[in-house]
Amino acid sequence: MLQSLITLSDQDIEVVITAVRQWCTKNHCEIDSNEGRRALTLAIDLVQNSARDRLLQNLTERLGPRSGQMDAETSGLANQQ
Repeated sequence: MLQSLITLSDQDIEVVITAVRQWCTKNHCEIDSNEGRRALTLAIDLVQNSARDRLLQNLTERLGPRSGQMDAETSGLANQQ
């Protein structure tokens, strides 16, 4: 993953880090968690394939809510029924 990050321009690295931080904040996880590393890997892939525009939206669409968040939402729904 870090080797891929090194191949990016400074501007692309900033775009990747910003989008991943935003995704992690939205999904209540740390950037160095499994989910954060997964988001970072995907963001690097997207930027390398010229998907810089709407990077945060692409991350959200492809990764969805993190599994822990989904479990909490599901159990919250179960408790309401």
